[in-house]
Amino acid sequence: MPLSKTADDILQLVKDHEVAFVQFWFTDVLGQLKSFSVTPAELPLAFTEGMGFDGSSIEGFARIEESDMVAVPDPTSFQLLPWRPREKPVGRMFCDILTPDGSPYAADPRYVLKRMLSKAHEKGHTFYIGPELEYFYFKSDAAPEIIDKGGYFDVTPLDRGSDLRRQTIFALQQMGIQVEYSHHEVAPSQHEIDLRYDEALQMADKTQTYRITVKEIARQNGVYATFMPKPLFGENGSGMHTHQSLFKDDRNIFFDPHDVYNLSRDAKCYIAGLLRHAREITAVTNQWVNSYKRLVPGYEAPVYISWARRNRSTMIRVPMYKPGKEKATRIEFRAPDPACNPYLAFAVMLAAGMTGIEQQYELPEPVEEDIFRMSEQERASNGIKSLPGSLYEAVYECERSTLVRETLGEHVFHKFIENKKIEWDRYRTQVNVYEIERYLPMI
Repeated sequence: MPLSKTADDILQLVKDHEVAFVQFWFTDVLGQLKSFSVTPAELPLAFTEGMGFDGSSIEGFARIEESDMVAVPDPTSFQLLPWRPREKPVGRMFCDILTPDGSPYAADPRYVLKRMLSKAHEKGHTFYIGPELEYFYFKSDAAPEIIDKGGYFDVTPLDRGSDLRRQTIFALQQMGIQVEYSHHEVAPSQHEIDLRYDEALQMADKTQTYRITVKEIARQNGVYATFMPKPLFGENGSGMHTHQSLFKDDRNIFFDPHDVYNLSRDAKCYIAGLLRHAREITAVTNQWVNSYKRLVPGYEAPVYISWARRNRSTMIRVPMYKPGKEKATRIEFRAPDPACNPYLAFAVMLAAGMTGIEQQYELPEPVEEDIFRMSEQERASNGIKSLPGSLYEAVYECERSTLVRETLGEHVFHKFIENKKIEWDRYRTQVNVYEIERYLPMI
């Protein structure tokens, strides 16, 4: 399908392909994809005036008395859905959410990211992101029953998910999404498909598309795919290692050929910003109770706030695959997980890094030793702190963060905190299987 950018282009494509419906996609505060379908006859009006809908039942959106919302489709995001029938196909477009007076709606996560990217653009910066989303295939959504016993980079016959990954890659490519590579991950039934880096808003849209594509292709094959951070006890959880760089015009401002690490002053300050604000943004990048079952020592997930070049036990790593190559110079933030809201997560990452640049934070020395093997005293002597150990602790840090509040905006900030507190209360009042099996026989 040719690259189309205007409403007229889309109207012609819909006619040429005899599209039956077009899904309008948008995201709630928690990152859950929402949609409603319109017929081709409604598209001209949708492009000029948007389509009204009731936002009162969307998590984090409006109260009942303020529920009228308008979805305005982004024509550049139009694609046909490859998992739908080829005859009378279905298309999709991402939408911006507006209020009836035409102003951007403050609770729209896409707008939150757009607002932060606009601040970077004012300084001449373009923010590029390359997330690596891991996920699991299970036999159903009723229980985490694995479909293979493969390990890292294993191939057939151990890796039964290879055909599912291949089908998923073909579907992503049909939607114009470039895939760099895919492989089996460390845990049984755990997989990864890596997308080629892109500008942050485009990549947030692609992340949402990636997640639903993985799930739809799995569903068509009678399998369930999940981005739950830690579904299996005793195995590695799923992360979303996020590669980041800032460009000015066509120049990577993170690159300095004369530095021992090939990192510019801006890059070092950006890393320092992520390090300093890591604890307060963790509730956004790791937003579920289950996220903190992954962030524990011993399963490769970064727990300790530190950086390095080669050390994969640190929270931030500077990849050395192509040392000295300007466009390949980037930083890898390893704490986030794939169940976050990508629009909000990318926004707070950029805010933390940009604050580091603006305030010229000093970057501590890299930690190349295995931090997991350090004693508590050794970590303390090296000034290495830990990420929050629970959603409760993460929300406590987030709620006190001026940076997060300003980045998300008052509406999203309060709705997000409110939802996370409810989630924590529901979790802490549950009696789980461990407690029954551990305490019932002995107390």
